[in-house]
Amino acid sequence: MVHFIGAGPGAADLITVRGRKLLREADVVIYAGSLVNPALLEDCRPDCEIHNSAFLTLEEVLRLMADAEAAGKTTVRLHTGDPSVYGAIREQTDALDRMGIPYTVTPGVSSVFGAAAALGAEFTLPGVSQTVILTRMAGRTPVPEAEQLSKLAAHGASMAIFLSAGMLDGVQAELLKGAYTPDTPAAIVYKATWPEERVCRCTVGTLAETGQRENITKTALLLIGGFLAGDYERSRLYAPDFSTEFRAAAGEEQP
Repeated sequence: MVHFIGAGPGAADLITVRGRKLLREADVVIYAGSLVNPALLEDCRPDCEIHNSAFLTLEEVLRLMADAEAAGKTTVRLHTGDPSVYGAIREQTDALDRMGIPYTVTPGVSSVFGAAAALGAEFTLPGVSQTVILTRMAGRTPVPEAEQLSKLAAHGASMAIFLSAGMLDGVQAELLKGAYTPDTPAAIVYKATWPEERVCRCTVGTLAETGQRENITKTALLLIGGFLAGDYERSRLYAPDFSTEFRAAAGEEQP
């Protein structure tokens, strides 16, 4: 059996209870060494076989999984954040399906939520935005034409941009082609939830300048949108004049 586990955004105590239990039981662990906090490996058994996938190809990772399965061992594939977001797990699970090797997927806390927590922010503020776009800037890895950053920026929704901290000039230019203005609030969150976390608040118009000044070129999330400002409407769910299944509106009798 192979268990894909989201390690969380960085802090060792943000892995899920299920994920930590599976990690402690594993015979073989293949972890994303360039991104996963190595402190998590302290939960592994002393006899656990540990491999850093930063040095491996997909074929080598699959070979390790197949060898472990043939030996009756349990493998944990430890990905950063949540494996469903830029986790490259589909190419692994498809291969395991072809080989007849069973697997499970345990979700994790994505860095996008770690970054929001660092800012004390809510992506879906009433009257501001009820949509969150998770995306990336086209670079060595392309994006579909319909998902070019400038086209997504046309929505003016809350946006979290992954894997793009090294292309801030381009990111800024693309965002300004959409509904965002130079004054639209933005933030660069470096290594969210790690001990070395840094939060840099700025605007879309100062995004590149801020990244250059702070010397941030990787391992950072870019958060964009009016949700980072101060104006919003209060939630209708908790408004006195709003009835629910559990509470009558002010002046009404409880059903």
